[in-house]
Amino acid sequence: MLESPVISHYVRPMPGLLPAIGFKEWALVCESMLRGETSLIFRKGGIAEGKEGFRFKHSQFFLFPTFFHEQIAQTRLDATRDLGPQLESITIEAFAYVEFTLWISDLQTIEPLSEYHILRPELLEKRFNQDDVKGVHLAFLRVFRVIPSWHLSFQSSFGGCRSWVDLPPPSPDLVCRPVLSDEEHERRRELVESVRQ
Repeated sequence: MLESPVISHYVRPMPGLLPAIGFKEWALVCESMLRGETSLIFRKGGIAEGKEGFRFKHSQFFLFPTFFHEQIAQTRLDATRDLGPQLESITIEAFAYVEFTLWISDLQTIEPLSEYHILRPELLEKRFNQDDVKGVHLAFLRVFRVIPSWHLSFQSSFGGCRSWVDLPPPSPDLVCRPVLSDEEHERRRELVESVRQ
């Protein structure tokens, strides 16, 4: 399978124009993004993605944190970084732009990128080998901290094994500030782009 094309180039979010779309990702990954540790998302797709499978159909979205008790064991983080479940409410603290996506058909090509994600190699291999088509989607993100944090009551529509969720309209007063400096972000972009050469 060929790599997917560039979806969007880096632009800062425009105040008052944030889309009401959430991308479900592990809470530990979301936290790692806010710490400036993670710039990559790897995705194969959930059982509710439909017959066409997963794709990055939105290039900008809020990161919607998900929780489950085995999450810490699937990452390279110390157990002290574990997060407790949030059952009655969701706190959204990050907004992201997808700068480009790649279809990874050889796991060895992403070994040099381990510094920019927290997933264990065993988990990446499992996702890579999932389904008949071997490979995994990679997305390189520009991440922004949402100020103030956005608190939502949990709704049944947020559940299920799907990647995308519709959110209520965000407040026009939310501010998005880049987690990384422009210089560090560009350095990472150059390294990640080199894996497709």
